[in-house]
Amino acid sequence: MAAFTIAAGTGNWFSALALGVTLLKCLLIPTYHSTDFEVHRNWLAITHSLPISQWYYEATSEWTLDYPPFFAWFEYILSHVAKYFDQEMLNVRNLNYSSSRTLLFQRFSVIFMDVLFVYAVHECCKCIDGKKVGKELTEKPKFILSVLLMWNFGLLIVDHIHFQYNGFLFGLMLLSIARLFQRQGLPILSRLVLNSGGQAILPPRLTKVLGLQKRHMEGAFFFAVLLHFKHIYLYVAPAYGVYLLRSYCFTANKPDGSVRWNSFSFVRVISLGLVVFLVSALSLGPFLALNQLPQVFSRLFPFKRGLCHAYWAPNFWALYNALDKVLSVIGLKLKFLDPNNIPKASMTSGLVQQFQHTVLPSVTPLTTLICTLIAILPSIFCLWFKPQGPRGFLRCLTLCALSSFMFGWHVHEKAILLAILPMSLLSVQKAGDASIFLILTTTGHYSLFPLLFTAPELPIKILLMLLFTIYSISSLKTLFRKEKPLFNWMETFYLLGLGPLEVCCEFVFPFTSWKVKYPFLPLLLTSVYCAVGITYAWFKLYVSVLIDPPVGKTKKQ
Repeated sequence: MAAFTIAAGTGNWFSALALGVTLLKCLLIPTYHSTDFEVHRNWLAITHSLPISQWYYEATSEWTLDYPPFFAWFEYILSHVAKYFDQEMLNVRNLNYSSSRTLLFQRFSVIFMDVLFVYAVHECCKCIDGKKVGKELTEKPKFILSVLLMWNFGLLIVDHIHFQYNGFLFGLMLLSIARLFQRQGLPILSRLVLNSGGQAILPPRLTKVLGLQKRHMEGAFFFAVLLHFKHIYLYVAPAYGVYLLRSYCFTANKPDGSVRWNSFSFVRVISLGLVVFLVSALSLGPFLALNQLPQVFSRLFPFKRGLCHAYWAPNFWALYNALDKVLSVIGLKLKFLDPNNIPKASMTSGLVQQFQHTVLPSVTPLTTLICTLIAILPSIFCLWFKPQGPRGFLRCLTLCALSSFMFGWHVHEKAILLAILPMSLLSVQKAGDASIFLILTTTGHYSLFPLLFTAPELPIKILLMLLFTIYSISSLKTLFRKEKPLFNWMETFYLLGLGPLEVCCEFVFPFTSWKVKYPFLPLLLTSVYCAVGITYAWFKLYVSVLIDPPVGKTKKQ
């Protein structure tokens, strides 16, 4: 804390935070890494040693290239640096190849790319309202937000232990969000001429003279680029599309906050469309010329995989699967079901192929798509008809991410970060959002524990999560100490229940006879317990969005 006080005096506290987390990432280099390490090594080899026409056909390894073209080019660029570390890692035939130099290169490449994430966090901090400014540095919303983002437990273990490149991708997302809320020109002038809904309160000509031009085009550009790096961000594309149409293509609102239809700008629609088209052409153009788009899309959207991942993501389908399991057990006990008709493949055994439920109706990809769209629509409706400025957009974006996580097909547990990180921006603004954030973050982060199943990483993940959770709760409680408590008794009881759950799964279950008969039980309990908390946070956020009045009505009240 003394170090931060010194840093605050020189105005370098942000650099101190960034340096501190970078050093922590370096300490995590020797830790366990998952099969994703081999996935990305194989992609380095594919893009380096094969022509572009074979990138999305190569299948020597089971870990085929299944990310959009921009990420493939990213691997291609990395491979030209990797050859100076270890040329053997770039051989497609060297399956499961690993060396100390390969390890160092891949680990440091993730750390280096996080520079973009750090810059994006810095830009997001500029957008934070400074009304709740405490005397101490650690009580300032910008400081709290910087810690919540840069020291995020989930992102640390997924990228720097488990191994992935999520940091710079989330950096692109946060940068696009920041640009949507920023205007070119002096920050102090921006605060003077903008109202709470993000609309200009000065005449357009005067705003232009002051140099306060909107940066929606930059935000749209960064998000378009992001989609061609990793297509999972399609989850939040509806929020971007509606917000840009509502706040950029329509240039004015009525006094009550509703859209002024005659303010529609065809020029702005065309300009947005041009940005998306040019980015897409740059990404997909080469494969269109090679007549390979169907092959690329078949890799990006592999619907032949099962409803759930090997470890059930803690969403609605985890509860659905668990209920089917319970009903099947009861049916067998009561002899309502014939044991010979029970499917042999078990969802909890790690299989990800298609399967049939025993009692409940089986779920198809089309069913999950319909459920996801139904879950997203109310938030999109509110974003259009009940505009709440930047906060409304962030809440809609979070709900789109959560709804897709809740009802999507073959969702990975890591996708919960897509909701946690933007929710961090909301947590330092309103006490209600802080409460939802803490429930979502604590539960979502704990649901990532099964990713690190090796013994040496057990104390690391427990310690890092405890430190992050304790800081998150204490800092946000201090920030909103003049308001009502962030948790009620039921929420407190639920969150405290994660402790006994961890003890049972990690320290008691391995010494019981159930370990051989029911090896999947800890994963099932973790998934179902966390699914309850995430579902609750999703529902609570949705209720808040639906009942909150639009900006115009809030101002009148």
